[in-house]
Amino acid sequence: MDLQGRAKGLRMQATEAERRMWFQLRDRRFMALKFRRQVPFERYIADFVCKELKLIIELDGGQHVEQGSYDQRRSRWLEGQGYTVLRFWNNQVLQEMEAVLEAVAMWVDAQKRPSPPTPLP
Repeated sequence: MDLQGRAKGLRMQATEAERRMWFQLRDRRFMALKFRRQVPFERYIADFVCKELKLIIELDGGQHVEQGSYDQRRSRWLEGQGYTVLRFWNNQVLQEMEAVLEAVAMWVDAQKRPSPPTPLP
């Protein structure tokens, strides 16, 4: 199966945590930002992507404990494409959604702040 087909399948078979997160992010509900879900990137599929801010939100279930090195390689590759990857455990999304959204909002706010001026020589 090609990556596009696999991404479509993942959208149709979303986990409970992915469904809840998507409900918060879709239709510009979160900070008026446009997110897409299950987005193919050459060889990987990212859970949630905001292209405007080059932000990827990944939700990890129990299987990610065993595949930590794969996730690290994947994150490094995505970061090499200019994206920031924020990772949350499924149980965080299911039990602490407000805290997860607050963490994402803090990251977004930090990106929107202007850099401090460079001191004069």
